[in-house]
Amino acid sequence: MAESNVKVLGTWASPFVMRVKIALHLKSVRYEDVEEDLLAPKSELLLKSNPVYKKIPVFFHAHNPICESLIILQYIDEVWTTSASSILPSDPYERSQSRFWAAYVDDKFFPALRRLLIGATEEDKKAALAEVVEGTVVLERAFGELSKGKAFFGGDNIGFVDIALGSLLGWIEVIGKQCEKKLVSEAKTPRLVQWADCFSAHEAVKDVLPDVDKLADFGLKLRAKILKALGRTN
Repeated sequence: MAESNVKVLGTWASPFVMRVKIALHLKSVRYEDVEEDLLAPKSELLLKSNPVYKKIPVFFHAHNPICESLIILQYIDEVWTTSASSILPSDPYERSQSRFWAAYVDDKFFPALRRLLIGATEEDKKAALAEVVEGTVVLERAFGELSKGKAFFGGDNIGFVDIALGSLLGWIEVIGKQCEKKLVSEAKTPRLVQWADCFSAHEAVKDVLPDVDKLADFGLKLRAKILKALGRTN
């Protein structure tokens, strides 16, 4: 049974919602899952609880709404301090580096991945693909620095960057199949390949990451909706 004062408003396919659920699983916190249909008009609950950005996820704790996935992760880590290991490192410098690389995922890597999904022309997609491939190489190097030879960006345990990037693994596979290119490969990013396997198999993660075929089908519908909103049909 979920804790009565903990809820997650989001959708199963959103990597940003997956982040919140993974963090809650790591902390062994039960929650109520409130599904938002991304293919339908935004719900009244979403508009009321996140009136500024009007985006999922929204995390509710003691009836207070908290928005933006990385902020929610930090909140969960600060509130549930006695269960499991910390999501963010205790060392100030290491904590700053975790925040830096999580921001890189959101500000540089994800936008390129999104453009690869909805690119208007082949030139747009080609440029986005180059950015994504470059991003995986950059993240491969970051993994070497942050993991210190261990299984995760967070070392022995899943940490902030693991959750930020790992939530995108399903979409990375779906978009890679769409453009007929393996975006995370043994040839260019062998350590990321090993990391992805470890992350996906983790007890806190494996029931959150969606089936790739189901995600691919959803991706086609989402792409059509986005293109329609942009006034494009291709």
